[in-house]
Amino acid sequence: MNKKTVKFQIDLAHLPPLTKKQKDELAVLSAMPDDQIDTSDVSALTEDFWKTAIRNPFYKPVKQATTVRIDADVLLWLKENGKGYQTRINAILRDAMLHKRGVRN
Repeated sequence: MNKKTVKFQIDLAHLPPLTKKQKDELAVLSAMPDDQIDTSDVSALTEDFWKTAIRNPFYKPVKQATTVRIDADVLLWLKENGKGYQTRINAILRDAMLHKRGVRN
């Protein structure tokens, strides 16, 4: 049996246009008042849920190579603990991003 993995990436900046049917469905939904939307199949998420929530263990963001200019002393500090300084840079930036967005990590 030959199994092939197919990867498909969506360019969020250049999404394909919506079909007429999709536009019509969205128009109906956007005109509907919130109190008429049936959410009975969705349980309420309490503060207790968010206190113990964890990121999806299968979540793996796509890495993108880039060039960044960093002060020499900052780079030395990041490299002090050996290999993995780029991972540490990413973790620091992700933490700052989530903090700025008000998302708990």
